[in-house]
Amino acid sequence: MKIMISCLCIVIVFLWLRMRKMKKDIYEFTEKLDRSLEDMAAGKEIEKEAIPSETLWGKTNEKLRRIGGIWKKNSEKKQKEKEQIKEWISDISHQTKTPIANLKMYVELLQDETEEEKRREFLSNISKQTNKLDFFIQSMVKMSRLETGVIEIRQENHDLYRTIGQAVSAIVPKAEQKKIRIYADCEEEYCVKHDAKWTEEALENVLDNAVKYTGRQGRICVSVTRQEIYTRISIRDNGKGIAPERQAEIFRRFYREPEVHDQEGIGVGLYLAREIIALQNGYMEVCSAPGAGAEFQIYLPNS
Repeated sequence: MKIMISCLCIVIVFLWLRMRKMKKDIYEFTEKLDRSLEDMAAGKEIEKEAIPSETLWGKTNEKLRRIGGIWKKNSEKKQKEKEQIKEWISDISHQTKTPIANLKMYVELLQDETEEEKRREFLSNISKQTNKLDFFIQSMVKMSRLETGVIEIRQENHDLYRTIGQAVSAIVPKAEQKKIRIYADCEEEYCVKHDAKWTEEALENVLDNAVKYTGRQGRICVSVTRQEIYTRISIRDNGKGIAPERQAEIFRRFYREPEVHDQEGIGVGLYLAREIIALQNGYMEVCSAPGAGAEFQIYLPNS
């Protein structure tokens, strides 16, 4: 009987100690959980604790760290999107301010002008500013559709010779005004998987850029080379060239070289070209030096 009582007492003491430890463990667990949730709410990173991953808190800590990482990434993404929207608004405001101000000025001058020749001149200027605004809006629509994935790129086997030919034909009138010669070296019936419509636009944008930065009686050479993985389209001019520190900037939206701010354009051509090529799993590079012209290399995957 005494032995049974002694055993019972031992069991009771053991259970009491066990309950006490469990209570302490639960208290510590809730304290750690509360601190971790507070850190997550404050945007702080949850530290990885040096405890076995098999324990309850070890598993919980690891999951909370993962959730915190996802939360942080989403928060950074939202912040980046807000900054992009602010940048877009700033860009739109900057790009539309001048033509709108010019339109207002020409309308006011037109109202007070009685001389027919002057009135025609003002109307011509109004038409130019309207076209500039229209071009800007069309470019913004294209950028928006490309960046949001509204435009569906259809990569099919097309004749690259034909795509390049159409892009060159579109730019010839501007080149002729400066007496710039354009040479193209591409085999006929050269099939590469690409979206003919959008690739043509990308090539036209690069060619337009080449014409803009090449002096009178200059030359532009277009060549095609099939490599192991990619087909390279090279567009080389003998224009003024691009300084090394500007070569990363030229693909930025609304960027324009300081020397050509008096020429038409809003600085989105190369940006759009790179986006179009990237959507086809390709990429673009530029090789240039001041006074040595520029060579834009467009790479389209062979398969």
